[in-house]
Amino acid sequence: MKTDSTMASETDALGTSIGKPLVAADQNGQNAVEDFVDPWNVHTSSMKGVDYDKLIKKFGCSAIDDSLIERFKRVAKVEEVHPLLRRGVFFSHRDLHVILDCVEKGQKFYLYTGRGPSSDAMHLGHLIPFLFTKWLQEVFDVPLIIQITDGDKYYWKDLNLKEVKEMAVKNIKGIIAIGFHPDKTFIFRNLEYMGNVLVLFVWHMALNPVSVFLSLVNLLNPVSFAVKNQEMTKNV
Repeated sequence: MKTDSTMASETDALGTSIGKPLVAADQNGQNAVEDFVDPWNVHTSSMKGVDYDKLIKKFGCSAIDDSLIERFKRVAKVEEVHPLLRRGVFFSHRDLHVILDCVEKGQKFYLYTGRGPSSDAMHLGHLIPFLFTKWLQEVFDVPLIIQITDGDKYYWKDLNLKEVKEMAVKNIKGIIAIGFHPDKTFIFRNLEYMGNVLVLFVWHMALNPVSVFLSLVNLLNPVSFAVKNQEMTKNV
């Protein structure tokens, strides 16, 4: 399979390297590219496929092992976990134990996920995280915030604002159809919630649009605002 050791490496919010090939020394002591995984590409030189143990370490995650699943069942008071979790479709995590600590201490928390609308309808791959999130909402009986990142699709895709909005609305309808709790779910579009002019101006002027966008999100922090706002929390 094709490998490429020259692909650019980025860093996520926790400082973990993403988009960087996993490298190991070969028999001659030279570096050989093993695996490359980012949100858009998966490359490996091994006939066995991607080494998930190395991938977990690379992305700064922890494996979901049997002990964590047993603790989840005990804390959430469920006889069995979701099939996607039980069968290892979701095989790693970041800070799941922290959430379980919150449940044990009676502390409040909320779920947060999102969707980048790049087509009129979602396929099975898009549905998997939403199906799992729906189960988590039901198990923990908590608010859920879903961010529709229509702004970045306008920037990265060859789409106009009208097309992006239409796709976002159709995707939102599909998400609603999954069956989230109507009184505990808040869905918002970036371009509507944060404003077309502000978001698009920053993106068009930025030399590094991704970094500026993340800074803008941290600055405005619409998710935290929605949760902290008493009226919004009451509705969610």
